[in-house]
Amino acid sequence: MPTALTHDDPVHLGPYRLVARLGSGGMGTVYMARSAGGRTLAVKTMHAAIAADPAARTRFRLEIDAARVIGGRFGAKVADADPSAQTPWLATEYVLGPPLDEAVGAAGPLPEQAVRVLGAALCGALAQLHRSDVVHRDLKPSNILLTAYGPKVIDFGIARAIGDIHLTHTGSAVGTPAFMSPEQATGQEHTAAGDVFALAGVLVHAARGSGPFGNGQPADLLYRVRYGEPDFAGVPAALIPVLAQCLHKDPAQRPSTGLLAAQLHDGSGEFAEQLPPALLGEIGRRAVTVWQPVPPRAAPPQALIDTTPVSAAPRRSGPSRRGFLLGGGAVVAAAAAGGGVWWWRASTGDQDGTKAADGPEQTRNIDPLWTNEQINFRMDGWGLPVPYAAESAIQLPFRATIMRFDPKSGRRTEDIQSDGCPWQAEVLNGKLYLLGSHWGSGTKYPPAGISWWDKKQHYVNPTKAVADGTNAVLDGNQLLCISGMVAYVAVGTGKNSYNGFLDTQRFTLRALDIKAGKQLWSKPLPVRPDKSQRLHFLSAKVVGDRLVTLQETGAKTVRVVVRDIRTGDVVWDEPYGTIDDTQVLQCPLAVGDGRIYLGGNRVRALRLTDGEQEWATKTGHTYSAPAFASGVVYAVGEGVGLAAFAADGGARKWAERTSEVSEASTAWAPVLSKRYGYYRNGNLLCAIDLKTHRIARTYKASASRFYVDTPDQLLLGMGEKTLSAYPLK
Repeated sequence: MPTALTHDDPVHLGPYRLVARLGSGGMGTVYMARSAGGRTLAVKTMHAAIAADPAARTRFRLEIDAARVIGGRFGAKVADADPSAQTPWLATEYVLGPPLDEAVGAAGPLPEQAVRVLGAALCGALAQLHRSDVVHRDLKPSNILLTAYGPKVIDFGIARAIGDIHLTHTGSAVGTPAFMSPEQATGQEHTAAGDVFALAGVLVHAARGSGPFGNGQPADLLYRVRYGEPDFAGVPAALIPVLAQCLHKDPAQRPSTGLLAAQLHDGSGEFAEQLPPALLGEIGRRAVTVWQPVPPRAAPPQALIDTTPVSAAPRRSGPSRRGFLLGGGAVVAAAAAGGGVWWWRASTGDQDGTKAADGPEQTRNIDPLWTNEQINFRMDGWGLPVPYAAESAIQLPFRATIMRFDPKSGRRTEDIQSDGCPWQAEVLNGKLYLLGSHWGSGTKYPPAGISWWDKKQHYVNPTKAVADGTNAVLDGNQLLCISGMVAYVAVGTGKNSYNGFLDTQRFTLRALDIKAGKQLWSKPLPVRPDKSQRLHFLSAKVVGDRLVTLQETGAKTVRVVVRDIRTGDVVWDEPYGTIDDTQVLQCPLAVGDGRIYLGGNRVRALRLTDGEQEWATKTGHTYSAPAFASGVVYAVGEGVGLAAFAADGGARKWAERTSEVSEASTAWAPVLSKRYGYYRNGNLLCAIDLKTHRIARTYKASASRFYVDTPDQLLLGMGEKTLSAYPLK
């Protein structure tokens, strides 16, 4: 449970404000933290003395990689990380649920059916790791968090790739003795079968409150693990033969995770339905505590306190935003599923001291038209899911499924099964096109090609456009854009990888004529570093005879690369600038009046013909990616809000007339309609009147990215697990 920060705990790690301690051990400390928008996270750090050891830093990087591999469905989704910082840190979602050991201690051992569904779910988590050749090596009750939607596996501090012995000395036992496999206890190779052994121990603990080899000194436990027989007293009789085979001393005799899952549970029903009421109550209690006031930071020892008197700072009149969010008479509601809070803004004056005429009260804090929360993404670092309006539906491609939603109600309708991925779709003339597999080629891997969704036949139809010699199922494939029935794709060849690119894969940028079914040109792309999950392209758009792309050539090294669409040759190539959050660069590109407009530490305009910079704003503010309309460039500035600049010279035409910009988000480009400019501010979506430059209305928003749905006159908001719709006015 959260405890007070000590006097010497940092105030921030990266962009996250620390609010409490969650635990501390020999390696580091875990904190509860808040993002600028109010999202709650868990931030794990490494002690400074340990961080001085290069091997320890390498382990920390591997831990981050493993957490990304398991993803948000089976683990705590990675939000951010900086393993190179002086104090290395990893920020993940704050899981709303107790560890298994604490849950059993508070609510008692689980009944047989709950143990079965828990085990089957954990088999899925381990399978996700093992498919990427990663083993956990420290699966135990305290590393499994229970939520109403299923268990989540955490703490990959000693996880490693199967067969990797560089960070483990032969003959040394690393892990938790009570849940080690016999081979791990003797310092031998710990394979996927070792994780199955540990899983069985976890399930014995869940069923009776203690592990199969009892308690005691580490040496005693290691001896029992290697030579003793497991104790199943108190375990339901029907479970004993299933778990006994998992605890076989010979790894070859243990079942696979897939076989074990089938023996445990048939997959029917919801996870929460099969948990006892006492445990559900404990999960709910843990979720509520996230929003309870945290204890104040502990005072430093008296010897460290500076008693020099200081003059009091002038007190600001009226309630502060911090006061509204964190205490007193503020109207605050917990949004547990989204990990954020709703807040109601008080009326404030304009920056020039005049009262802001922002419209009647009912135009503030409006609910979305609808929100669908039945979305479970497991992005694992790849791309962003983007909603597309086509064929009278909102289409949301994700891996082998295209989720479809009714634009009027938000109800999820029948899905489309295809080979599309979230960055592998595009709409042209109201038709949805996908970059997927073309089977029947007779090759080892099906080549990538362009298909389209036939609404009448309810079928994904292949076109003649095929990228010969490619592997359609590589995660790094991308459908960048379609213009004039020509699809621009980044496609690769080589064997599959479930943990990023392989340095043996080769990728090319190609132009495919969809109607004629022929390849117009192909250009090689740089080799991605092994296990990198950085896509080749973050955004792309055809303007005239130019293909404008944001191409990531190295980690967080993004360049504006412009090509001739007739040949694929590079016309010019310029650096974008320093951007830490690559989500910013996955916004739609702002191009118009012969220029490309970029954000960052200033707004810049590059000439489309040759890349020369025509103008740039002064430094001093961080700006979002811009949007362009009718000769005006719009961007959200930190501490500025929405601002408008003349496209032909960069002069600032106006800035938002309000004092409510302290939480203006620069993580996404503003979205424009004829009347309003929309952007996220705190946990609200603000609509700024483009004539009066004031806030006209605000909407409650769990989304962080927004897209225009012109056919349905909607503004679509994408959150981590939600799709919302707002009126586009």
